[in-house]
Amino acid sequence: MDDLEKAILISFDESGNIGSALKSQALEYCQQIKGSSTIFSVCIERLFTSRSVEVQFWCLQCLHDAIISRYSSLLSDEEKHFIRKSVFAMACYEGVNDSNAVVRVLDSPAFIKNKLAQVLVTLIYFEYPSIWSSVFVDFLSHLNRGTVVIDMFCRLLIALDDELISLDYPCNARDTNVAGRIKDNMREQCVPQIVRVWYDIVIAYKSSDSELCANVLDSMRRYISWIDISLIANDVFIPLLFELILVEGSPEQLRSAAVGCVLAVVMKRMDPQAKLNLLKSLQINRVFGLISEEADTELITSIASLLTGYATEVLDCSKRLSSEEGKRVSSELLEEVLPSVFFVMQSCGVDATFSTVQLLSSYVATMKNLSPLTEKQLAHVSQILEVIRTQICYDPSYRDHLDVLDKFGAEEEDRMLEDRKNFLVLLRSVGRVAPNVTQLFIRNSLVSAVSSSSERNVEEVEAALSLLYALGESLSDEAMRKGSGLLGELVSTLLSTRFSCHSNRLVALTYLETITRYMKYVQENTQYIPTALTAFLDERGIHHPNVNVSRRASYLFMRVVKLLKSKLVPYMETILQYQSLQDVVARFTSMDFAAKKTIGAEDGSHIFEAIGILIGMEDVPLEKQACYLSSLLTPLCQQVEALLMNGKIQSPEGSPANIMIIQQIIMAINALSKGFSERLVTANRPAIGLMFKQTLDVLIQVLVVFPKVESLRSKVTSFIHRMVETLGVSVFPYLPKAFEQLLTEIEPKELVGVLLLLNQLICKFNTSAHDILDEVFPPIASKVVSILQQDGMPSVPESNTEEVRELQELQRTLYTFLNAIATHDLSSVFLSPKSRAYLDPIMQLLLYSSCNHKEISVRKACVQVFIRLINDWCTGPHGEEKVPGFRTFIIEAFAANCCLYSVLDKSFEFRDANSQALFGEIVTAQKVMYEEFGENFLATFLSTRGFIPAHCSQDVAEQYRQQYRQKLQGNPKAFKSFYQSYIENLREQQNGSLVFR
Repeated sequence: MDDLEKAILISFDESGNIGSALKSQALEYCQQIKGSSTIFSVCIERLFTSRSVEVQFWCLQCLHDAIISRYSSLLSDEEKHFIRKSVFAMACYEGVNDSNAVVRVLDSPAFIKNKLAQVLVTLIYFEYPSIWSSVFVDFLSHLNRGTVVIDMFCRLLIALDDELISLDYPCNARDTNVAGRIKDNMREQCVPQIVRVWYDIVIAYKSSDSELCANVLDSMRRYISWIDISLIANDVFIPLLFELILVEGSPEQLRSAAVGCVLAVVMKRMDPQAKLNLLKSLQINRVFGLISEEADTELITSIASLLTGYATEVLDCSKRLSSEEGKRVSSELLEEVLPSVFFVMQSCGVDATFSTVQLLSSYVATMKNLSPLTEKQLAHVSQILEVIRTQICYDPSYRDHLDVLDKFGAEEEDRMLEDRKNFLVLLRSVGRVAPNVTQLFIRNSLVSAVSSSSERNVEEVEAALSLLYALGESLSDEAMRKGSGLLGELVSTLLSTRFSCHSNRLVALTYLETITRYMKYVQENTQYIPTALTAFLDERGIHHPNVNVSRRASYLFMRVVKLLKSKLVPYMETILQYQSLQDVVARFTSMDFAAKKTIGAEDGSHIFEAIGILIGMEDVPLEKQACYLSSLLTPLCQQVEALLMNGKIQSPEGSPANIMIIQQIIMAINALSKGFSERLVTANRPAIGLMFKQTLDVLIQVLVVFPKVESLRSKVTSFIHRMVETLGVSVFPYLPKAFEQLLTEIEPKELVGVLLLLNQLICKFNTSAHDILDEVFPPIASKVVSILQQDGMPSVPESNTEEVRELQELQRTLYTFLNAIATHDLSSVFLSPKSRAYLDPIMQLLLYSSCNHKEISVRKACVQVFIRLINDWCTGPHGEEKVPGFRTFIIEAFAANCCLYSVLDKSFEFRDANSQALFGEIVTAQKVMYEEFGENFLATFLSTRGFIPAHCSQDVAEQYRQQYRQKLQGNPKAFKSFYQSYIENLREQQNGSLVFR
C-alpha cells in the first residue's frame, strides 16, 4: 500500500481513532494528487490494482471531476483515448491489455459500479457521437460476457437517464442540447438493437435471475417516453410484459418492474386517436384480478399507479377527441377501469398520490354540465366519496399520540392536514356536482360511524365529521340558512348525536367546529338552539376533560353568542345555570388551569366574553343584569384583594403562582367587559358602570403592590384600554393614579404601551383629555429625552438587536403620539410650565426625524406636527410670538433642512408612493410658512439658510421665488410638480457637491 492509498483510507476514516492533524495532512495530500497532471493515469492504475472500495470510490470521483474540468482544453487526443479505453475496459469486465488487471471494478459493491457508470456517462457527454460514435454498439457486443456486464449496461442506461436525459431534474440550455443530440443519434444508430437486447435478456433470465430482469425493465421504462413506441407496443413485447405481471409466484420486484413498463407505454405522448387505440389494445382488465386486500403492497402500489395513469389518459383522450365513436370508446374504457381504481384506493391501504386526486377531480369536472347524472355516474360519485373518506381517516396506531398531542401526534396531525387539502377540495367539487348524493353519503357515514364498534371507530367518526365540516364550505349562505336537501337532517343528526368516543381530543374539536360552521342554519331554525347550547356547555365542550378542547369550546361558544345574541335571551337562565358562573370563575382562576400549556391562541377567557355579551344586552332586565355581573365581578375582585394583601407582605416581585392567578382574573374581567357598551353603562344603566369603576379601582392597586411585574402592568394597561371604551369620560378620575403607577420605573417597552393608551384617550376625547395630558406629558417627555439621544437614534450597541427594536418602536410610537397631540388641538400641552423645559429637545427630535428617519411614514408624521404647530403658534408676519424663538427655528432650521436639503438628498426617491405623500406634506409646509411668515420666510429661505449653502445660483433662486408666488397660493398641485422638477435639476447641478447638514 503506497502513500496515496494510505492517505485515502485515513481521509475516509470515521472511527475517531485518527488524529485531526494526521487526517488534515492526508486530505491535503489527496488534494495535491488530485490537482496533478498525472491524475488520470494514477487513478486508472489503482482502479485495476486496488481492492479497497474507498480507493476505488476516490479514484472514480477524481476521474469524474477531472474529465468535467479538463476535457475540453487540457487533455491531448492520446490522453482522451487512454481514458476512454481504460474506463470502457472496466465497464466490460476486462483489463486494459487483459494481462495487468488484478482487480475487476465490476466485482465491487453496487455504489462503485454506479460511480463507474457516472464516469462513463461523462465521457459520452463529451464524445458521443462525434468522437466515440460506437460506444453503445461496442457495449452490446460485450454483453455475452455474462450477467455482470449486462448489469453494468443497465446501470449505464439508468445513469444516462438520471444525469442527462430525464426531464425530472432541472438543467441548463447546454445540457438540454446535449441530451437532444444523444437521443437523436441513439434513435438513428442503436435503439432497435438495444430494444432487441432487452427482450432477449428478459426471455433468457426471467426464470433464473429475476433481479437482473427487473433492472433491465427499469432501464427500459425510462426510455419508452422518447423511443419509437412501436418497438415496445407490439405483439411481441406487450404479451411478455403481461406474462411477467400475471404469473403467480414470480418475484414481486420483477412483476412491479413489468407494470412500470406498461405504465410508461400508457403515458407515452401521442395523437389522441392513436393513443386510444393503443389503450384499448392493452386489455388492461387483465390486471384487475391481481387486486385484493391481501396483496403485497409494492405490487399493489405499482398496479394502482398503472390503473390511475390508464384512467387519466383515457379521460384525456375523451376530452381531446370530438368524434362520437372516440367518446364512446373512451367512455367504455373509463367505466371499465374506474371501479378498480376506486377499489384499490379504498381497500388496499395504498396512499393516494397527487395524480389520483387529479384524475378524480378531472372526472368530476366532466360532470359539471351534465344534468341529470346517469346511474353509473352517480355510482362513481359515491365511490369517489368513499375514496375521500378512506383517505382522510387517521391511522389508529397514532390515536394516543394525537390525543395527548405529543411530538409524534403533532407531526401526524400536520401531515394529515396537508394531505387532506386536495381531498377536501375534491369533496367540495363533488358536493356542487351531486349535492344530494354527497349529503346522503355524509349522513350515512355519520350514522355508520356512530353505530360502529370497530377498532377504527374514533377515526371513522372524526372523518365523517370532517366531511360534514368541509361540505359547509361549498354551501352558499342562503343554502345554509334554508337547509337545502338533506342539510336540515344532517344538522339535526349532528346536534342530537352523542359519540362514545367524544372524550377523544380530535373528535371533540371537529364536532364543535362543525356545529359552529352550521350555526347559520340554527339561527334560522331556532328550535335547535337548546340542543346546540347543550353541546357547547356540557362535557362535550366547555367541561371537556381536555383543557385545550375546553378552551377552544370557549372561543367557539363566544362566536355562537355573537351570532345569535338576542335569540339567546329566552335561554339566559338555562345557560348561566348550566354553566354555573362560580364554577367558571373557580376553574379559570385555578393554578392548574392557568399553568396548562395552550395550543393556538385560545386561553379560556372567551367564555367570559361570551357571558359578557349575553348579560350585557339591553334586553336583559337591569336587576338580573346587575345580579349576574355582581356574581362574577365580586368573587374575582375579592380574590384579587386577598392576593394583594399577601403581595404586600411578600416581595414586590410576588410569588409566580399568585401573579399567574391575578393575570387570569384580569383577563377574565377584561373579556367580560367587552359585552357592555358605553351607552349602557354610562347613560342607560349607570349602576352597571359603577360596578366596573369599582373593579378598575381594585385592579389599579395591582400596579401599587406589584410595580415591577411587567406581565401584570401589561394586563392592567390592557384593562384600562377597555375601560376607556366602556366607561367613556367617567374613567378620567381613575387615570391620574394609574398613570402615576405606570410611569414608575418604566422601561422603553412599557412606555410604548403608555403612549398607545394616551393616543387612545386623545383620539376618543380630543380636547377633553387636556388636563390628563397636562399632568402626564412632563414625566413622559423626561423619560423619552433620557432614553433617546438628541439625534433621534438609539443609544445602544448595534449588537443588542432586541433592545434596538424596542427603542425603534418607542420612536415610532412617540412621533405618533406627538402627531396626535398636534392634530387634536392639544398643542398647548407643550407650552405648560412643567412641559416648557422639554420643548426644545422634543422639537430637535422632530426636526431630525422629519429629515432623516428611515421610515417615510414617520417623517411624514413629524412634518404634519410642524405644520399644525406653525398654524397654532404663529399668528401672522407681524403678530406677537406665542412661543419666542419658534418662528426663527422654523424658518432657519426646519425650512432649510426638511423642505430643501432632505429632498435634495438622492436617497429621497420620488418614484415611491410614500415619498410622494411626504413630499406633498413638505409642499404644504412651505405654503403654511409663507401664509404665516410672508416675505421674511422667502428671504431667509433663498439666502444664507437655504439656497446659497445648496450652491444655487441667483437665477435658480429667483426662479423658485417667482413660481412660489404664482402657483403655491393658487394651484398647490402645479407647484408640487414644479418643485419636484426643480429639486431634480438641482441634484444634477450640484453633482454631489452639497455637504448635507
